[in-house]
Amino acid sequence: MSRRAGGPPGGARPLEPIHAATSGPDAELFVVEGESAALAVARVRDRERQGLVPMQGKPLNARRATRRRVVAQPFFRALAEALGATLGQPPDPRGLRYGRLLILTDPDADGIHCGVLLLGFLLEWMRPLLDVGMVGWVRAPWGVVAPAGGPERVVHSEDDLQAGVAAARAAGPVAARRFRGLAAIDDALLRAACLAPTTRRVDAIDAATVEGMLRTFASLEEIPGPPADPDGPRANLRADRP
Repeated sequence: MSRRAGGPPGGARPLEPIHAATSGPDAELFVVEGESAALAVARVRDRERQGLVPMQGKPLNARRATRRRVVAQPFFRALAEALGATLGQPPDPRGLRYGRLLILTDPDADGIHCGVLLLGFLLEWMRPLLDVGMVGWVRAPWGVVAPAGGPERVVHSEDDLQAGVAAARAAGPVAARRFRGLAAIDDALLRAACLAPTTRRVDAIDAATVEGMLRTFASLEEIPGPPADPDGPRANLRADRP
């Protein structure tokens, strides 16, 4: 995968977006965590209509950062450019390269944190995408439960895995696998569980959902609310909103 100059902390350069061959309402842009996840998703995606943008580390907390820091952040610039938008201007969903923006992170604490930080950015800087129902969060598999002689069952949390093992054990031997990131999922399951529209699970995300998530994280003191910063994103963008 080629890389674009400039970048994240530590001297690493941001990873290059991979575009779909076509654009329009049926095209989908996935946001994934890091290079290994990007390579795995790129391998099994529908190249005609599915593109991806990799994160590299946790996104900047756009709700606390100044406008200058947000517009200088390589990942946010790459995301806006991949969509066909201009960072700092409210996007018109009808004119974007993709008709859907799908978050695809690992289903662990780090992945959830990355996803919520990204949603905070979208709420402050690209809210029209949330308002038209363009944003979704794909439920990536946590693991599988495999009863002896029976089909594997995909689970999406540790609680589901433990419950599945307990239920299957009553009928005989059972095995369980936990995935260490998207790159650890075999290609067929990754395609079916995360990319194929007819078999994946996607939670629709709107502005009210994001605000609820941010309140939850703020109460845990992981994502504090925005400060009274005259140079903050709200001060610059509120006048652009309906």
